[in-house]
Amino acid sequence: MTEDDLNVPNDQTFDTSEGLREHDVRTALLDLLTEVGTVTATEAATRLGHSSGLCSFHLRQLARHGYIEEAPHSGGRARPWRLKQSAPAADGPIEERFGDLARGLEDESWQRWLTQRDEAPSEWRHDEAFSAVAYLTPEEMSRVADVIRRALAPYQDREQRPLARPDGARPVALITRLFPLLPHTTDGADQG
Repeated sequence: MTEDDLNVPNDQTFDTSEGLREHDVRTALLDLLTEVGTVTATEAATRLGHSSGLCSFHLRQLARHGYIEEAPHSGGRARPWRLKQSAPAADGPIEERFGDLARGLEDESWQRWLTQRDEAPSEWRHDEAFSAVAYLTPEEMSRVADVIRRALAPYQDREQRPLARPDGARPVALITRLFPLLPHTTDGADQG
């Protein structure tokens, strides 16, 4: 068990997914660091309305992936963080960098789920992973994405409204990637 496992909030003890909610927390932390420069987990928790444990966990994850670093401080328990002076993939637009971070964390979470699912309570030891290929126009692809977003909308407020969660509800990663399949190429020649 790692330090991160011990410090993850109790409602996530077997949650091996870091899907939509975690992406939102990390994005909010990065936005906050952009706005204020440095922040501790306690300060972030106060500003964002999350627990300090949750903020601490996600700050460490962002640091592990090279997006933030510890800021110089004069000792004590307070651990201030700042944006890394040279973040990975700094040459791309910030939206792409956050997207790359989110996809990397999603992939990592999926792999962790595959290796640790036997540790979950028996009723949670299955997943609903699936994939499909459909021939769509760009407009149809956007409509499919909109349908998925609308299907998830009734569940989105449960993060901020814990009383709206049914008994037994747990955080679940909901990851959808819609993208065109490109032809395979060899040495730049189209094999499609």
